[in-house]
Amino acid sequence: MLTRIDHIGIACHDLERTVEFYRATYGFEVFHREVNEEQGVREAMLRINGTDDGGASWIQLLEPVREDSAVAKWLAKNGEGVHHIAFGTADVDGDAQKIGDKGVRVLYDEPRTGSMGSRITFLHPKDCHGVLTELVTSAGAEKPAAPEHGSESATDR
Repeated sequence: MLTRIDHIGIACHDLERTVEFYRATYGFEVFHREVNEEQGVREAMLRINGTDDGGASWIQLLEPVREDSAVAKWLAKNGEGVHHIAFGTADVDGDAQKIGDKGVRVLYDEPRTGSMGSRITFLHPKDCHGVLTELVTSAGAEKPAAPEHGSESATDR
């Protein structure tokens, strides 16, 4: 069962400039940074709020690290902006199967590793009224932490 909007993924050309915009304009701080080599992106997760199910809602800023990544191709075609919406679920495997059984194409045969150790899969945008949709099972209960105020740590690069 989908329990919440987990995050909104936003594709950008310059991660640092985009992070600064969200910090200066809305007061959102970076909670986590990582490079996902499999997806070909460098990302920053900005925690918006906690949710009733113990999770959180996030803004995920995505900058491609290579030209052949899906995000790079999307940026070339569409420019900066909303790339996808992600729904949280306790069971990405089960929910992907149920949604797939309803005729929606699931893009990965098996869920992959996403941000912060989560398990993810995507649903084809042509089957979701033009919206690339991600299903996310968090790695564990998200714990509020002090926001990042400096540069990336060595483990986040």
